[in-house]
Amino acid sequence: MEAKPEAIPLLTPYKMAGSSFSLAHRVGYKDTPGVWTAEQVEAWRPVVDAVHAKGAVIFCQLWHVGRVSSYEFQPGGAAPVSSTETMVGPQVSHDGTVEEFSPPRRLTVEEIPAIVDDFRKAARNAVQAGFDGVEIHGGNGYLIEQFLKDSANNRDDDYGGSLENQCRFALEVVDAVAKEVGGHRVGIRLSPFMDYMDCHDSDPHALGLHLATKLNDHGILYLHMIEPRMALVDGRRVVPKRLLPYREAFKGTFIANGGYDREEGDKAIASEYANLVSFGRLFLANPDLPKRLELNAPLNKYNRMTFYISDPVVSYTDYPFLS
Repeated sequence: MEAKPEAIPLLTPYKMAGSSFSLAHRVGYKDTPGVWTAEQVEAWRPVVDAVHAKGAVIFCQLWHVGRVSSYEFQPGGAAPVSSTETMVGPQVSHDGTVEEFSPPRRLTVEEIPAIVDDFRKAARNAVQAGFDGVEIHGGNGYLIEQFLKDSANNRDDDYGGSLENQCRFALEVVDAVAKEVGGHRVGIRLSPFMDYMDCHDSDPHALGLHLATKLNDHGILYLHMIEPRMALVDGRRVVPKRLLPYREAFKGTFIANGGYDREEGDKAIASEYANLVSFGRLFLANPDLPKRLELNAPLNKYNRMTFYISDPVVSYTDYPFLS
């Protein structure tokens, strides 16, 4: 009798609890697209329809860049808004160019509810466009994380000065979005250990654990969290796997991200360290990544120099499929 092929943990089916989403596998400034106008909603429909035609699920990631912006991208040339008036320092891009940002304006307490409502409206628009759900971007140095982390949040009002206050804005956004489209359509991405866009925290573990616990009050579908930086072990980059406390605290689907390959992803799923593993760079460079992982086929190498260029084809749709 022919032996059954060994199961690949990353490619085993997974159903998100409390939702209708059954996944066939576990591999899911300028030029930034929007979802705040009727025209944008209509423009997204053919994209969403094309994904659904392939039998796949698509979520829209919602984010507000906050101080990671400049006057030229703001209405009337106004200052970008943030939790703080402290500006982001110059950032060196992959191609060596230096990007500079304008000094931000600190949001008043009275202005914050309108920003929360912007997230709610964007979530409604995304679902109207046909997206299966939304992912609130609470990481990578953008507005929500500017409130979450004490390096960027120097407030002494209801939105700063304590861990609970620093998390207030993020949880208000989650609450508003979940009430608008249903918690079963909502996920959030967090990066407590990252230092990106001058956003870091003095106690990332306490921050991550507090959020993972509080998110349970809102009945959202998933928590998508980024690992700390990878370590070198015997000359090989290894995922540090320090997210277990947050996976145990959060009662929904837990998605781990950050430097995973096939081997590390299989280990994470087989050990129940995470429910799902997400891939960014590898999926960008390999549009048929699940098939390549199934066959253990060679992967296309990604080109960092073209990650964020304006060209609509180069780097986004030009990587080859398996022949």
